[in-house]
Amino acid sequence: MLNYDLVVIGGGPAGLAAAVEAKKNGIDSILIIERDRELGGILNQCIHSGFGLHEFKEELAGPEYAQRFIDQVNELGIEYILNTMVIELNKDKEIIALSEDGLINIGAKSIVLAMGCRERTAGAVAMNGYRPAGVYTAGMAQRMMNMEGLMVGKEVVIYGSGDIGLIMARRMTLEGAKVKCVVEISPQSSGLNRNIAQCLNDYDIPLYLSHNINKVHGKEKIEGVTICKVDEKWQPIKGTEQYFSCDTLLLSIGLIPENELTVNAGIEIGEVTNGPKVKSNMETSMEGVFSCGNVLHVHDIVDFVTKESRVAGKNAADYIKGINDSDGKKLFETEAGNGVSYVIPNYVVSGGKDGANLYFRSRKPYKKVEVKVLIGDKVIKTKKMPAMIPSEMVNIPLSPEEIANLNDKIKVEVKEIGK
Repeated sequence: MLNYDLVVIGGGPAGLAAAVEAKKNGIDSILIIERDRELGGILNQCIHSGFGLHEFKEELAGPEYAQRFIDQVNELGIEYILNTMVIELNKDKEIIALSEDGLINIGAKSIVLAMGCRERTAGAVAMNGYRPAGVYTAGMAQRMMNMEGLMVGKEVVIYGSGDIGLIMARRMTLEGAKVKCVVEISPQSSGLNRNIAQCLNDYDIPLYLSHNINKVHGKEKIEGVTICKVDEKWQPIKGTEQYFSCDTLLLSIGLIPENELTVNAGIEIGEVTNGPKVKSNMETSMEGVFSCGNVLHVHDIVDFVTKESRVAGKNAADYIKGINDSDGKKLFETEAGNGVSYVIPNYVVSGGKDGANLYFRSRKPYKKVEVKVLIGDKVIKTKKMPAMIPSEMVNIPLSPEEIANLNDKIKVEVKEIGK
């Protein structure tokens, strides 16, 4: 069995940042396990700009952002293995991984879970018709085009308005395809406002909100789709059908944290996020196992992934050195109050030396809101925002002083203060 102080599962932006931070905090025996052929994760296929504005104060493409951390991994001498899939993690922090050379048994004093997320597929939505060729998830189409150099189609309909779908609408257009429309079942887009403006509006691509794909036409190869308007209960409204011919249908219908390993290890999972429940030091319900990035909860900005992963890396290093910020301290739950869908972390350590970073999303779009953070009935922090939408995550940091003497759960709530 191979033995390391720290094993990081996943070599994407979360895993890289956590490993680098652990190394900077005095841990030399580190292994990153990555299932793909190179480090960098999803960023390698995100060749558009818009990354790094928070972290580096400049606009970078996805591979450029990833390379900044890959360079640090190499400079610091952090060990990593590629083309290797972790297939089992047990309660003793023992890992079984499958590499090109066969099975590897690895022991660790601490583990960081950074496996990222995967896309929902056609099986997650009800669409009438056969399953013809030409239907892809948006992320798969993105990889095929940006990394493999393959053009997936010429006449395109996109189902779902997640960020990858919006970005692929622009990408397909720039490569000469005709994007007929983007279809979204909800009354508002699930993507960032900037992506709607830059990827749809700038290219005159129509966005059909409160619409569903009623039928997929074609048996062997997709020939077109029929869309229709839906009511508040997502039921089709008769007489609103429209037909669009297409040879490609891209699905951008949500992301799911990749937590099969986590569940099988017996780690507690959050109902809303589908990621591990964590304390403010990013430790899961299994002692010495930490989690960060999209495996914890789906992020919209990679800079927040990096910020969160540094916390996980630092606290994993402390744990290895015999320092655990939650030892002997009380834990208090966080609660999603009015207008909030979830709050991460799930527990805050009373008197945590580094404070706590609260991440949350609103349940619906708001204009002119006030966010309140309460301990019991006492308001400890407020933040006014001109607007808030579910697709944009909000971060509110709490200082060590603000959580020094916690005596009740922490609640985050949103109140609209104007129209």
